[in-house]
Amino acid sequence: QVQLVESGGGWVQPGGSLGLSCTASGNIFNVIAMGWYRQPPGKQRELVATFTSIGETNYADSMKGRFTISRDSAKKTVHLQMTSLKPEDTAVYYCYADITIRTYSGGIYSYASNDYWGQGTQVTVSS
Repeated sequence: QVQLVESGGGWVQPGGSLGLSCTASGNIFNVIAMGWYRQPPGKQRELVATFTSIGETNYADSMKGRFTISRDSAKKTVHLQMTSLKPEDTAVYYCYADITIRTYSGGIYSYASNDYWGQGTQVTVSS
């Protein structure tokens, strides 16, 4: 019922820049939180940057000053602008969202909140 579709990513040389975008679609009542995580080769998934439930931004320390998250709430879209990229930024980047859906049955609305993930997009930083 909910899809997160990512775009952007690819290959870039060290010191370069890349942008990622993610749009949520489906039976969405409310987007509570939305942002980005990444999974480097052989490592666990880690936080990159998110918008929290109260609209604040939350960055991993290693991304502060280099990455910028922005959003278009009306379009249910988040963007991640990455600059001064390093080889250690190489990873699969995943869009994440905490979304409430609303369903209607038997005259009653029901609400449910769940975490959703995109399919991931590869970012490779190398010379």
